[in-house]
Amino acid sequence: MPKRILQGVVVSDKQQKTVVVRVERRFTHPLLKKTVRRTKHYHAHDEAMAHKVGAQVSIEETRPISKLKRWTVVEKSA
Repeated sequence: MPKRILQGVVVSDKQQKTVVVRVERRFTHPLLKKTVRRTKHYHAHDEAMAHKVGAQVSIEETRPISKLKRWTVVEKSA
C-alpha cells in the first residue's frame, strides 16, 4: 500500500525534532452545497529541525516514531 503524502503549514516548532503541521481539506457540504474547510494537526518528525513556523511542508506517513508521531517531513514546498 502506498504511503500517504499530505501538504500543510508548520504551526509549531518548539519541540525537539518535531513539528506540528496544520493540514486543511476542503469538501462540499452534502446538504448545503457549500464548500467547507476542515483542519487537522499532525505531529511530524523533523530530524534536522530545519523547518520553522509558517513554512509549507509535505509530510509522509511512516511507522510509529513516538506516541503521537506517525509522519515525517519529506520536503519543503514552494
